[in-house]
Amino acid sequence: MVQPLAGLRQFHWFTHWLHWLSQQAGLRSVWQGPWAATISIGVPVLVIALLTATLHQRFFGLPLFVFSLASLFYAWGPRDLDQDVDHLLHADDPDSTRELAAHLNPDGEVLIEPASMVSAVFAGALQRWFAVLLWFLLLGPMGAIGYRLLTLASRDGQLPERHREVIRRTRAILEWPAAHLMTLALALVANFDNVLAAWRDWQRDGWRLNIDFLFAAAHASVSCELAAEAADGDEPIGEAPALLALRDAMSLVWRILLVWLAVLAMFVLAGWAN
Repeated sequence: MVQPLAGLRQFHWFTHWLHWLSQQAGLRSVWQGPWAATISIGVPVLVIALLTATLHQRFFGLPLFVFSLASLFYAWGPRDLDQDVDHLLHADDPDSTRELAAHLNPDGEVLIEPASMVSAVFAGALQRWFAVLLWFLLLGPMGAIGYRLLTLASRDGQLPERHREVIRRTRAILEWPAAHLMTLALALVANFDNVLAAWRDWQRDGWRLNIDFLFAAAHASVSCELAAEAADGDEPIGEAPALLALRDAMSLVWRILLVWLAVLAMFVLAGWAN
C-alpha cells in the first residue's frame, strides 16, 4: 500500500509552472530579473500558507491535521531512500549498480566506492527525510513543501543560472541546521568520540556553509562499524566494500531517524502534560 502511495509524490505541476513562467512575454523582464527565484517558489508556498490559514481552527483542527500529514508525506522523498539502497544492494550487474547509485544523490556523481556511497546515503537522507522533517516541524506544510520546491528548482534548467545559484545557497542555509542535528544524533547512536573528532577537524578551519562535517562524521562512524564487524568476524565474506559501507550507512540513518522521532515524541508528550 505504501509503495503505490509513494507514486503520488509527483511534481510535474511545478516543472510546468516554471515552464509557463519562462514563456510569458509579459514576465520576461521579471524572469530575467532578481525576483525570478522568489516568484517561482514563493507563489506555490503562498498558496500552501493560505490553505493552512483557511483550515486553521476548523472542525477542531482535524482538516489542518490531515492536510499537514498529507503535505509531509508529499514532500518526503520523493523517492524512497530505503528502497533505492535495497535495490542497489541487490543489483545484478555493474551497469545497474551505476544507474541505481545515481539515484542516491542527484546533485553529484556517486562512485562505486565506500566513501562516495556513504556520502550519497547521508546526502539523500538529509534531502529526502531530515531537512523536510525539520522545516515541517518549524513552519508546518509551508516549510516542508517550500524546502522540496527549493531542491527541485535548484536542479531545474529552466531557471537562469544566477537564480539557481541563489536557490542553491538558500537551500544550503536550510540544510545546514538539519545536518548539524543529524550529526548530533549520529554521535548518540554511533561512536561519540569519532563523530566529535570528525566535527572538530571540520570546524578547525572556521564555520562554513556546507555539510562536509556530516560526511566526515558519517565516514568515521561507518569505518568504526566495519572495523567492529571485522573484529567480531561478522563481516560477510566476498561482499564488496562499497556495499558493506552502503549497508552500514543506511543502518546509521535509520538509527538517526529513530532518535529524531523519540525526541519529537518527548516534546509532544511534554506539550500534552502542560
